Amino acid sequence: MTKFSDLNLHPKVLKAVADAGYESPTPIQAGAIPPALEGRDVLGIAQTGTGKTASFTLPMISMLARGRARARMPRSLVLCPTRELAAQVAENFDTYAQHVKLTKALLIGGVSFKEQEAVINRGADVLIATPGRLLDHFERGKLLLTGVQIMVVDEADRMLDMGFIPDIERIFSLTPFTRQTLFFSATMAPEIERITNTFLSAPERVEVARQATTSETITQSVVMFKGSRKDREASEKRQLLRKLIEDEGDKCKNAIIFCNRKIDVDVVAKSMKKYGLDAAAIHGDLEQSQRMRTLDGFRDGSLRFLVASDVAARGLDIPNVSHVFNYDVPSHAEDYVHRIGRTGRAGKSGTAIMICSTRDERNMSDIERLVKHEIPRAGGNADASAAPEAAPQTPAEQPVSEEKPKRRRKPKAEAQPPKTEAETPVVKAEQPVEEPQDAKPEPQAKDDNKTSRGSGRSRGERGSNERGKSAKQPAGMGDDMPTFIAKSFEERMVS
Repeated sequence: MTKFSDLNLHPKVLKAVADAGYESPTPIQAGAIPPALEGRDVLGIAQTGTGKTASFTLPMISMLARGRARARMPRSLVLCPTRELAAQVAENFDTYAQHVKLTKALLIGGVSFKEQEAVINRGADVLIATPGRLLDHFERGKLLLTGVQIMVVDEADRMLDMGFIPDIERIFSLTPFTRQTLFFSATMAPEIERITNTFLSAPERVEVARQATTSETITQSVVMFKGSRKDREASEKRQLLRKLIEDEGDKCKNAIIFCNRKIDVDVVAKSMKKYGLDAAAIHGDLEQSQRMRTLDGFRDGSLRFLVASDVAARGLDIPNVSHVFNYDVPSHAEDYVHRIGRTGRAGKSGTAIMICSTRDERNMSDIERLVKHEIPRAGGNADASAAPEAAPQTPAEQPVSEEKPKRRRKPKAEAQPPKTEAETPVVKAEQPVEEPQDAKPEPQAKDDNKTSRGSGRSRGERGSNERGKSAKQPAGMGDDMPTFIAKSFEERMVS
């Protein structure tokens, strides 16, 4: 069996490794450290939890042990996709460089620029950074990358696949062409590998396991879920998560619950706390200080459940995580490998349970195609409508739900018989008002004539007459009829 002493590491580095309690290197460490010490470019691919961070940290410290950094000109650069991963690499550097006089600078968001500038001005042998904050310092004129001898890209596929390509290309253009480049990741899709060929020169490819494989020490399962109703689906899914945790009992010492969306991270964490489960949220919209406090609490055991977005899925080395729950099926199949890699690390056993709704079945098929095996179904379909907890919704659960109840459609009115004219809602003509006895008939006659010459009586009036209902008759001439009208035609002609 290979030992660290066989890898030509610096004696002070070997002492630090022994102090940390490590005796034998992992396969990725045994394969990547020798060519890295020779100054060659390395492309390392291995499962999560196999010690990739030490694969580039140990040779870097050994090569930088001689020499001294100059102000604003770091001698090596490590790029990480997330703040948490960058902070973890910095912790590893402190562990393995404790007997070597090397300085480091950690450039991540959420920390004061002035504090970081002060460290850079004193000179840093190792610069560990996220791409955005690194370029911010460079554009301020506080940093020069012309002295970089070793450049490392950790979680390379994530860096190149999630929108970092322009920043990575710019950072590479600011470093010397003669630099040594190391790429490490758990997955390396063919299209991403073609991009790495642009930055690496005749690299030594170290692949200790088939790409995108999951550890055999992790027990995987998936629970098929179907909500009883769309407006209750989110609440019932959270109930299912709590039931799965309860079913695991004492075996679930701690767990990371992964959600696809940041808003779901907050909602699930709130819901778990309301039901007495010790949980806290972590995602990219939180303050960096809060994110670090939450991670520290989960590491030291004071926090049992960590509800996280994919910000915690990459590279974080949190020891003794017993369970990983995928509350959502990840949109990218590679993320599944990274998520469940938070458990079952360093040869320990772990459990990964995923909740899959109907709409996520296609993503689950992509995952099974990637890992080259079918994920066992646990307990058949979990139909929320049949679950005993899914019945009445408790008041504590209601404010957590994001789904709005559907508007109920009003039932269609029964077919009615066609309305008669009298029932048709038309504007009726005003009914004539009873005139007093001494009223003059001429104006009334005028009005009646005007009405008869106009648009005619309304349909309502005509309908009333047709049904024999009494209607006011126009006022006649009565006793005031002129004499000539009463005469016959012949009499009028004679006169």
